[in-house]
Amino acid sequence: MKLKIFQVDAFTSKPFAGNPAAIVPLDEWLPAETMLAIAAENNLAETAFFVAKGGGNYDLRWFTPTVEMDLCGHATLASGFVIFEVLGTDQSILRFQTKSGELTLAKEAGRYVLDFPSRPAVPCDAPHGLIDAIGATPNEISKSRDYMLVYDSEDAIKAIQPDFSALAKLDAHAVIVTAKGDSADFVSRFFAPGVGVPEDPATGSAHCTLIPYWAAKLGKSEMFARQVSERGGELYCELVGDRVKIGGEAVLYLEGEIFVETNEPRVANA
Repeated sequence: MKLKIFQVDAFTSKPFAGNPAAIVPLDEWLPAETMLAIAAENNLAETAFFVAKGGGNYDLRWFTPTVEMDLCGHATLASGFVIFEVLGTDQSILRFQTKSGELTLAKEAGRYVLDFPSRPAVPCDAPHGLIDAIGATPNEISKSRDYMLVYDSEDAIKAIQPDFSALAKLDAHAVIVTAKGDSADFVSRFFAPGVGVPEDPATGSAHCTLIPYWAAKLGKSEMFARQVSERGGELYCELVGDRVKIGGEAVLYLEGEIFVETNEPRVANA
C-alpha cells in the first residue's frame, strides 16, 4: 500500500523551528496498530491521520511513537495546513471529529487558528518525585490533563533541565512549566517522556491549560506566547468562554510516499 506523507513545521514561520508533525491522508482508516507503527517509524512527537468526509469535515487521529493521543494542537494545525495549501479545499473552515469532540481550524490573515476546548488546571500537591525530576521548585502547582508548574521568570523556564528518566516513571501524562515572559505575555516548555516525547517543541494542547491560567493572571483574553524549547514556537492565544483559540503559522518541510504492508482489514470507522 502506497500512502502520501507530509512533514510540516507548525507554530513557526520558518523551517527547522516550531514543532514538526507528519501528516498522512487516508481514504479509510488503517488498523490502529499500523498507524502506531507508522508513527513509531516517523519518530516525531506526533503523526496525524485524517479521512475526508466531505464538505470540509474530516475524521482525525493523532499518534506519538508509543500511544494514541486524545488531543494534539500542532498536528491539527499541520493537518489544516496540508488541506489548505497542498491538497486544496474550497472551504473556509475545516471541522475535525476527534477523541476530544469537534475541533475547527480557520485560515485568518495568514495564520491557522485552532478552536479547542479550554482545560483549566486545579491547584494540587506535587506527586512524589515530580519536583526532584524537574529540578526546580515552582511557586504554584496545578493539574488538568497535565501538571502545570509556575515559576518566577522566563530565564527560570529556560534553565530547567529535567531528569527525563525520572519524569517517565511518574503517574502523569505530561508536565508543563511556565512563567510570565520577557519576549511574550507568557512562556512555557512541555515534557512528556512517559508517552514517548521527552520535550515537545511547541504544544497546542498545553495551551488549553495555559491560556485560561494566564488570561486570569494577566487580566486579558488575547495573548502572545512563546514555547522556549530549543526549536521554539510562537502561538497567538485567545480565551473565548470555555474555548481557546490558538493561532500559528506553518511551513512544509517534506512531501513523499510511504509503503505499508498490512494483512488486516481496513475499517471505515474506529
